[in-house]
Amino acid sequence: MQRGKFITFEGIEGVGKSTNIDFLAGLIEAQGHTVMKTREPGGTPIAEEIRNILKEHGDEPLPDVAELLLMFAARSINVNNAIRPALEDGTWVISDRFTDSTRAYQGGGRGFPRDSIEWLARFVHGDLEPDLTILLDAPVETAMQRADRRGELDRFEVEQADFFRRVRQAYLELAAADPGRFKIVDCARDLDTVQAAISEIATGLLADR
Repeated sequence: MQRGKFITFEGIEGVGKSTNIDFLAGLIEAQGHTVMKTREPGGTPIAEEIRNILKEHGDEPLPDVAELLLMFAARSINVNNAIRPALEDGTWVISDRFTDSTRAYQGGGRGFPRDSIEWLARFVHGDLEPDLTILLDAPVETAMQRADRRGELDRFEVEQADFFRRVRQAYLELAAADPGRFKIVDCARDLDTVQAAISEIATGLLADR
């Protein structure tokens, strides 16, 4: 059986990942492929419990190194229990975030050394990397305004603008270093224009099968 494709969506808070993941999944399913949607941190019952720890405003501070390790702990569970089995079964997997989020948030945002993150990435998921990463990009101020409209903010969403500027810059540097995998979509534009760009990307991906 032919292996499924692994697609990830990345970007700072408020760029519209969930809406556009649903849109791309519909395009792929319309071509006869089975699609599994997942998210990080999370994706399985145990990984979702870790997500709650990472997202909630707890009474006890969460050290940055614990945040980094919890991200990879949740990823290990999701990769081994959900993502790899689905891909091997021929299912296309679309993930709301993967290791590029760690590179951007914990690397760019928190300042962890890139080589430490890459060591953990190799240890946790080896040679598993996305076939395609769609980076939804928008100015920080635009994205933060959209995130604010969603209601109560989680532990990441309350970070200051400078944090998100570092994260966004890290994402753009990752995309520039790997243009074959990354496709950048300007999501400061209206939704129809954004989804037209995603449709064009999907056409190329589906033709590649």
